[in-house]
Amino acid sequence: MTKILVIGPSWVGDTVMSQCLFKLLKQRDPTVIIDVLAPAWTFTLLSCMPCVTETIEMPLTHGEFKWRTRYVIGQKLRDRGYDQAIVLPNSFKSAWVPYFANIPKRTGWRGEYRYGLLNDMRYLDKTRYPLMIEQMMALGLPANEPLPKPYLMPQFQVSPASQKAALEKHQPLWRRRPVLGICAGAEFGPSKRWPEEYYATLANQMFETGWDIWLFGSPKDRPVTDRIMALTDNRCENLSGRLQLFETIDLLSLTQGVVTNDSGLLHVACALKKPVVAIYGSTSPAFTPPLSDEAIVLQTKLGCQPCFKRVCPLTHHRCMRDLLPEQVLSIVGNWRGASCVFY
Repeated sequence: MTKILVIGPSWVGDTVMSQCLFKLLKQRDPTVIIDVLAPAWTFTLLSCMPCVTETIEMPLTHGEFKWRTRYVIGQKLRDRGYDQAIVLPNSFKSAWVPYFANIPKRTGWRGEYRYGLLNDMRYLDKTRYPLMIEQMMALGLPANEPLPKPYLMPQFQVSPASQKAALEKHQPLWRRRPVLGICAGAEFGPSKRWPEEYYATLANQMFETGWDIWLFGSPKDRPVTDRIMALTDNRCENLSGRLQLFETIDLLSLTQGVVTNDSGLLHVACALKKPVVAIYGSTSPAFTPPLSDEAIVLQTKLGCQPCFKRVCPLTHHRCMRDLLPEQVLSIVGNWRGASCVFY
């Protein structure tokens, strides 16, 4: 029986997409044990992935080196008998724990002078692996072995009991109407956000056709969702900043569809197999596209995009403002308010 330790990412979207690697490993060897070393907040996401055997906390925050802490973690993992470590982050510091754990095979892409720390170092050809999921999955195969297709996409498992608990905690959410989820925030910066007034126009139109609107996001997104609330006469359910991550997943799973910016919650909604409208402006779906056949990407074709800037350097923000609410409504209006089992 093979035991693999995966050094996981520190971002929501990246963690969701890492499930493609876990599924590939299980496809090749159904008996493989996959443990993931990652920040504790990612455990909610990893718990939705049946392929993961155990989660191990990485107590350091993004950017912290703390060599001694990494040494202690590695020493504690020595007796677990891992056959291989797969290091998903490209940072120098991320490769230290498998080295200290004395794991015999340590696989990862070349990056930040990791010679010696990794003994199965790969050299990335981005023309061969343009997608993030391809770069992750390739580390689960012998070097230069082709990726098997079709790719196994992320898919979360959510229990009815946890859905029921989330609804009961946040009553009264369910009013026996179809629900549109809106994820209007983007931690990266305002350049990735569709205008609040556009989201409000969408919400007001959906109210008229018998839908309810749930606004999702982190505490940092609260100013954005508060603005949408003001523009919709407070008719939305503003869940931004009120939910734990596991509750966000549970409640997103109960929506009939999601409209979202390019954010971590986009990838969560796709893993829940929801119909999704993904709105891209300053970024591009070329590297981390929505991983679902139920997702539709909306994007303008301006010469200045993608700029990957936090704030529009030209100040007009046309990459988002030129995508009008009517374009989203033309898609969402065809979604059916499918019946769901609510409690």
